[in-house]
Amino acid sequence: MSRIYFNEVVTRDGFQIEPTFIPTDDKVALIDALSLCGYAKIEVTSFVSPKAIPMLRDAEEVMGRIQRVAGVEYTVLVPNLRGAERAMASRADELNLVMSTSETHNRANLRQSREDSFAGLASVIQWVDGKTPINVSLSTCFGCPMEGDMPLSEVLRFAHRFADLGVRGLTICDTTGMAHPAQVEAMAEAMLKAFPPLQMTFHFHNTRGMGVANVMAAARAGIHRFDGSLGGLGGCPYAPGASGNISSEDAIHLLMCLGYETGIDLDRLLAIGRGLPDLVGHSVPGQMIKAGRINDLHPAPV
Repeated sequence: MSRIYFNEVVTRDGFQIEPTFIPTDDKVALIDALSLCGYAKIEVTSFVSPKAIPMLRDAEEVMGRIQRVAGVEYTVLVPNLRGAERAMASRADELNLVMSTSETHNRANLRQSREDSFAGLASVIQWVDGKTPINVSLSTCFGCPMEGDMPLSEVLRFAHRFADLGVRGLTICDTTGMAHPAQVEAMAEAMLKAFPPLQMTFHFHNTRGMGVANVMAAARAGIHRFDGSLGGLGGCPYAPGASGNISSEDAIHLLMCLGYETGIDLDRLLAIGRGLPDLVGHSVPGQMIKAGRINDLHPAPV
């Protein structure tokens, strides 16, 4: 079986829509604990305007205080040139740029057209000039709740435009949980054929309960990198009824059961995850932190 590389996004994608500010000390402690679990990348925070996402207003302090572990890349979301300047000053290992392949979703989420988004991100790539690796996350690649199915040709069109600018990787995002396994398999085959040199990451949500099934379909089609969020925290505010990202620990457990090597210390990760409800002040969707591994046995009832 192939090696799978996991990226943890809970402290950015997961925390950004929480109603209560997570204290900086707690964010730093969580990232430091996750750094010892075997992740390829941890998406630490987002360098957006604090007015836009107040939950991540401590981005510089968090980046400055975490204990960096060799072999882990600490990546950050960057919306524009100002965000890139802040991220570079904070010694981010990777900049993650984002736009939507759906015009309607891009206008709702980023308040501008796709072409304006592309132009702005292209200027960031030009300014960075290869000094730090860049990944581009393309949202709503499997469907938009306002427009419906997203044509594969549109996803490929924007992917090619960014690849031509020299980015290191692409993340193909099921932002609103509309993907299904057959669609995922076709997308994976098309992306791997079109962009063999690039780091290709798939990002799923569990809105309709198919997130982990989609991970399995993508892995079998040859995708080796996935995003996940501890406990399944996160979600898109523009997807009515949307639940969060796939739960990292649930997806990692599935892949391990299928024989894939993930490099993740699952016992350590589960121990961290079981403290997450107390940290955020509510229950979380992930199942593994509630039920444990399938080979965790229990005494027979009296």
